[in-house]
Amino acid sequence: MKIYTKTGDAGETGLWGGARVPKDDLRIRTYGTVDELNAALGMVLAESPGSVLASRLVRIQGELFRLGAELATPRGKDVATALVEDEDIALQEREIDEMEKVLPPLKTFILPGGHRAAASLHLARTICRRAERELVTLNRAEPQRALAIQYLNRLSDYLFVAARFANHQAGVTDVPWVAPAKK
Repeated sequence: MKIYTKTGDAGETGLWGGARVPKDDLRIRTYGTVDELNAALGMVLAESPGSVLASRLVRIQGELFRLGAELATPRGKDVATALVEDEDIALQEREIDEMEKVLPPLKTFILPGGHRAAASLHLARTICRRAERELVTLNRAEPQRALAIQYLNRLSDYLFVAARFANHQAGVTDVPWVAPAKK
């Protein structure tokens, strides 16, 4: 199978089921951002192979592929794969709670950074938030499953806690943001 098809040379791409749309279509931008998030998680995995988070992040990468397939499928067409479901969100919540048990309680905002894996997780979190915003916009134009939006919302929470957890595992303290005094 050739990687290049030349079918996108005129600025269009195909949705699942064959419909052609411009490459800057909101649906394409949305699942493109989900793909960008997935690649950012790949960077975390490259920086921390075998870490406590590694198998969890690989699972999340698979979930993001499922979400991407859903977003690449026009309404009324059957999605070619299983969808993200309530159970996926429930697992995220359990793992958030598990990680938070070993973390010091948050008393202030923290600056993104610390260990390289933590900094990459913070970047992934911001990409996740952008994907969520784009999905909310797409939802206004063309209704999507509420669970897809909920999934991305919870995932951004997960990635925030995972960044703190990665710092904790590396023995790096989160850096609190100190608001400047009012003049």
